[in-house]
Amino acid sequence: MTRILVVDDDPQILRALRINLRARQYEVDLAADGAGALKAAAAHNPDLIVLDLGLPDMDGAEVIRGLRGWSAVPIIVLSGRAEGTDKVTALDAGADDYVTKPFGVDELLARIRAVTRRAVPSDAPPGPVTVGRYTIDLADHTISPDQRLTPTEWQLLERLLRNPGKLITQRSLLHDVWGPQYGTETNYLRQYMARLRRKLEDDPTRPRHLITEPGMGYRFQP
Repeated sequence: MTRILVVDDDPQILRALRINLRARQYEVDLAADGAGALKAAAAHNPDLIVLDLGLPDMDGAEVIRGLRGWSAVPIIVLSGRAEGTDKVTALDAGADDYVTKPFGVDELLARIRAVTRRAVPSDAPPGPVTVGRYTIDLADHTISPDQRLTPTEWQLLERLLRNPGKLITQRSLLHDVWGPQYGTETNYLRQYMARLRRKLEDDPTRPRHLITEPGMGYRFQP
């Protein structure tokens, strides 16, 4: 059974999420501040953490960085902060996704499923990935039916496909694919993502798999 740690200083949100998650057969632990979140994560080893940023004792981004010092547990931020800078800060700190309050329970549950499904150890060999009508073998760098990608296109696509459902920030993609000196060259990403969509999406103008999160980054939706 999947175990979820919910961290929020609002007792009503804690109660509502505990009821809804338990009704769907999740095990649930609760914490009301950052220190409690770090202790609960160490004690209970959750499979996923839902985390508010506005905690009474420390900022949620600090909690994320503290967790990332020793754990790769998926983290979904659930916060009333809607500014793009807050979202990017949380994602760059190591969060896997971001949901803005007020939120719908169905949306949060969908994000939880997207983050947790197909989770495999990082050293496991990647299997074939389907994008529309194409089957992509990341190990062999082949696409069936035959489609040719440039080395840069492969690097960008592989970064997304190895993290299904996860939002990857623009800064992270630019750093990993082009290098740290390209951290602000978002036009590179727009151009290369447009090229990947033209090659792999059935309708590049309405992509179903290579998704843009405006102002934040991109995700691969299986």
